[in-house]
Parts: sequence; C-alpha cells; structure tokens
Amino acid sequence: MKKMEFNIGDSVTVLDDAINGIVKGFKNKMIIIETEEGFDLDFEARELVKTTNEEALKGFFASQSLHSVLKEKELPKKRSFVKEKRSKKDEFVLEVDLHIEKLVPNKRGMSNYDILTLQSDTAKRQLEFAIKNRMPKVVLIHGVGEGVLKAELDFLLGRYDGITFKDADYQKYGSGATEVYIKQNPNR
Repeated sequence: MKKMEFNIGDSVTVLDDAINGIVKGFKNKMIIIETEEGFDLDFEARELVKTTNEEALKGFFASQSLHSVLKEKELPKKRSFVKEKRSKKDEFVLEVDLHIEKLVPNKRGMSNYDILTLQSDTAKRQLEFAIKNRMPKVVLIHGVGEGVLKAELDFLLGRYDGITFKDADYQKYGSGATEVYIKQNPNR
C-alpha cells in the first residue's frame, strides 16, 4: 500500500471512530485535525483517510465502497449488557455488566456524572427486576477503576432490606464484580 500524504485543508475521517475533520497542521509526525465540532485532535497518518478523493480510497478498501465503509462507521454495533448464565447448580444468575461501553453505543459527550448516573440507574433497575421476579442472586460487574462506581453500588445496596452483598468470585470475575443475594420473603 502506498503512503498517503496529507495537506492542510484536506477533508479526512478517522478509521476507527466516527470523527471527521479538516487537516489543520502537523506536529512531531502527528497530523492535527479540526473536527466538525471545532476540536483540535492529533492522529497518526495511518489512522486517517482522505474523504475528498474516492479513487484514492479504493486502494484501502478493495472490496468495499467508501459509502459502505462510512455507513458501517455510523451504525453502532448492538451490545448486550445483561448476560444470563447458569451456575454449577443450574441456578439462574442475572449478570449485569455496568461498563459504560456495554450500556451505550458511544459515550462521547457524556460527563463522568452522566456516566455514573446511568450506571447506577441501570444497577437499580436490574436489582428491582430481580427482586420482583424472585431471583436469588445478581452479579453486578462494575470493573476495578478508581472505585467510584463500587462505592455508589455499596451505598445503593445498603438501602435495601433483605439484601446481602459481597465481592464476587475472584476466579470467575476478578476483583471488579459484586454478588448480591436477595432473601426471598415467602409471604410475597
């Protein structure tokens, strides 16, 4: 594949992200582009493709048209954030992955507060679902990170009666998950 040269003013798109812009300058082997939203971002040349010359792009995408490649970038891939698995006892366990990448197709534009609120609301909604459907156990996968989401979950879980929780099985989930046990009231 021949090396693509970029000039100031070229329209470009980022290969692995939904970012389009105009080449603004160069710095230390990096290409500075101004996005359609007005932000300056640095990329390596191999991460960018000119969008003004479709003939030049045909070398990059021999079997695909530019239109199909750009359309693929626009469509988010469907992701499931609730996984259903069976344990050794064939007991149903609701697993809820709270990683933001599993909850929304693109987190761009979301503040940390928005992300944490969405994760907390999802955990609460899934927990209420488990209580309503008399599920004995739920696993909340929160990841390790800085512990902010785990602290938020601990606070949330502490507000429920009839619920106990602990760190999930390290061998299966690592240190980034919490097991929640729901004591069922036989009078319900």
